Amino acid sequence: MAQLNFDGVDYEDGVASDPVLNGWMQGSPPRADRTIRFADDRFLYFPQNRWALSHIRELLPTVNVPRGRGPEWSLGSPAPADVDSVEALMIESLDGRRRSFSEALTDTYVDGIAVLHRGRLVYERYFGALRPELPHLSFSLTKSYAATLAATLVCEGALAADQRVTSLLPELVGSAFEDASLRHLLDMQVGVAFNEDYADPHAQVWAYARAAGTRPRPAGYTGPDGIQDFLATLQSAGPHGLIFDYKSVNTEVLCWMMQRATGVPFAALLADRIWGPIGCEFDGYLGVDAKGFAVGGSGLAMTLRDLTRFGELMRCNGARGSNQVIPAAVVADIRRGGDRAKFAGAGYDLLPGYSYRDMWWVSHDEHAAFEGRGIHGQRLYVAPAAEMVVARLASHPVATSAAHDPVTMPLLRALGRLLKGA
Repeated sequence: MAQLNFDGVDYEDGVASDPVLNGWMQGSPPRADRTIRFADDRFLYFPQNRWALSHIRELLPTVNVPRGRGPEWSLGSPAPADVDSVEALMIESLDGRRRSFSEALTDTYVDGIAVLHRGRLVYERYFGALRPELPHLSFSLTKSYAATLAATLVCEGALAADQRVTSLLPELVGSAFEDASLRHLLDMQVGVAFNEDYADPHAQVWAYARAAGTRPRPAGYTGPDGIQDFLATLQSAGPHGLIFDYKSVNTEVLCWMMQRATGVPFAALLADRIWGPIGCEFDGYLGVDAKGFAVGGSGLAMTLRDLTRFGELMRCNGARGSNQVIPAAVVADIRRGGDRAKFAGAGYDLLPGYSYRDMWWVSHDEHAAFEGRGIHGQRLYVAPAAEMVVARLASHPVATSAAHDPVTMPLLRALGRLLKGA
């Protein structure tokens, strides 16, 4: 049985851990040792996550993000020559190991990958439990959708970048967010005491998950009942605006501000402003807490092709043909990036030269790429200089991107070089 080692722990590789071959949730009923239930609190852990991330709606309460009735945005189908060209790539990982393209996919536990070049699909492949019609949980890719909407509202004048959080949310007076601005939220520069170490079972991120209802609450639970109640408990960790400090709770405050300013819930904003206008093929959905508030930091699920459509929109400066869906000025500001010095101090050693703007990771690399990222391997890589978009959904055993970036980053850059020469 093939295994991979991350941080001293051995895991079955992407082939051996295939959830279909291993019988997860198959049968009527499934075998007891192949049943995945929310109450067991194992669905986010490997190997159960290899099935669960493609079926999260069967485990958690959700709200629909409807596609509407318009025609879908056609991406075409990959030509055999394009597929052969992509699969012929050899990838040299940051550790010096050489892998074939297919090995790079299985070694990073990819569930689905799609590559667009000049708006045309040149590669598409699915693994394990994922299918073209199934939405897959995107985790923090949700943040890039949310912040792009918020930046659009700023551009339109419904919000202001320097607007104080508490001007719209007086409920957060006395919390860490009292003196924070919308810009601090968008660029993850809020001084908030919040531990988001997914490897630490006692980290506050799990208290946040219990409040949101995305993890079971223990018997006798007396903590916050919902995301908004949880946000009000968070305290200051220092001044705002000094450093890049990635915290998912910032996105929840951002989404609350958008809903308060517009009177429209996040799911409806997504449907009206992105899902319908870009011609998504399928409905998406968002996880919601017990009060119906959407999990804006990590709760969005979509099909692989619909994720690719959002990436192509951003590559095309916010336009789908003649329809300007997102203001071009918003996309241009994202592409310029943020403060590189503040990012450099945050310790992301595998991302040298990066910055962060409007909840996008900006590479400043040879492809002028900017990325949406999510734990367990979710990625939307928009590379204007290569005229390329890569969407990837995955179920890696380890939450942090540092576990797969040594393979993922060379793969993405190699794809861009290949297509530039096409």
